[in-house]
Amino acid sequence: MPLLEARGLTRRFGGLVAVDSVSLAIEPLTVTALIGPNGAGKTTFFKMLAGELQPSDGEVFFKDKRITNLDITRVVQLGIAKSFQITQIFPKLTVEENVLVPALAATRGRFKLDALVPLSSAKKARAIAAEVLQQVDLLERRALRASDLSYGEKRRLEVALALATQPEVLLLDEPAAGMSPTERTSMVEMLQSLRKSVTIVIVEHDMDVVFGLADRVVVLQDGKQIAEGSPAEIRGHPRVQEAYLGTGEAE
Repeated sequence: MPLLEARGLTRRFGGLVAVDSVSLAIEPLTVTALIGPNGAGKTTFFKMLAGELQPSDGEVFFKDKRITNLDITRVVQLGIAKSFQITQIFPKLTVEENVLVPALAATRGRFKLDALVPLSSAKKARAIAAEVLQQVDLLERRALRASDLSYGEKRRLEVALALATQPEVLLLDEPAAGMSPTERTSMVEMLQSLRKSVTIVIVEHDMDVVFGLADRVVVLQDGKQIAEGSPAEIRGHPRVQEAYLGTGEAE
């Protein structure tokens, strides 16, 4: 049974069909990459999976339960977390404090009247933060202010924020965007290690990242799904080469 499934997802903006009846079944502990040229509908589709955007038609299922039209907060509580293409961290907080924010939310749930207790009492949240920072190789940087991290470290911190919610599915929007070759290699290695414990779905324009990481690749063009398969199958697919791989362009 798929862990996360989209069935005929469609999104219209007035007369424009941004995503046109796209279906996708994601198996547990796999990496699925979503690729396509500019305007293909990747970001819109991703937002529908995450609960940021509601579909015009179609359904989303998580562990065989319908989650269509749930808002993003509820989707995160169920176990689906998303990091963004543009880094969204708390620059004035330390690395550890950044991760404690979602870790506390994960351990405490919805707002409670005693929510302002000292952080020192939140042992479970601190344990989650330490584990997550170890996973993204930032544990030794935990006392630094987030603004003092390098760009690559900031991107890893954002992944840590998503991981701190203890998701079963991690949605990553261009995790290697803007990175140097060394930083990109480090990110891929980190994601390879994470795949042992969490299902990953990425939107990514860097084909080296996609082909080095993904088990399955889904290709969109003009809002429609034109191909799906293993990296080897997609690499040799003539429509994909014409629509995307030969252009060097990305959304």
